[in-house]
Amino acid sequence: MSRAGGAARSTRMRPTLSRWRSGLRARLGEADEGRAIVEFVFLGLLLIVPLTYLVLTAARLQAAAFSASLAGREAGRAFVTADSDGAGFARARTAAGLAFADFSFERGADVTVTCSASPCLTPDAGVTATARIEVQLPLIPDFVSERLPTSVTITSTHLATVDRFVAR
Repeated sequence: MSRAGGAARSTRMRPTLSRWRSGLRARLGEADEGRAIVEFVFLGLLLIVPLTYLVLTAARLQAAAFSASLAGREAGRAFVTADSDGAGFARARTAAGLAFADFSFERGADVTVTCSASPCLTPDAGVTATARIEVQLPLIPDFVSERLPTSVTITSTHLATVDRFVAR
């Protein structure tokens, strides 16, 4: 009889214990309901915003590097294929301006052309075209720019040689 009584006692306790557990789960679930999504959104924004800024800044700097490289190379090529020094300087500025415009760097960009000989278009003379772009970092407020540098300067230099066999 003790066996039957013991079995009956444990069966009576189980429904009470399971009711208590389900009640506890229901109460805890209601108190925690919705917190996970808030935490996920908060932590997601906390990580995504700086990561997005970093990607945008790196993309802008890479575009400036491509633009400076292209502008220097094209300015040198345009200069050495000109008929005179005056026309060469004008062609170099125009070619560099097109390269800067391709990457949206019309402001803060310039090109400098220097020659190793005088006149510049002397056969076998070197013509150095240096492109310089001042890249403003995105989304920096004005009050920060008064205290910290908010721009990066990108330069590229290209050496072009005047053809030895071209008659001018």
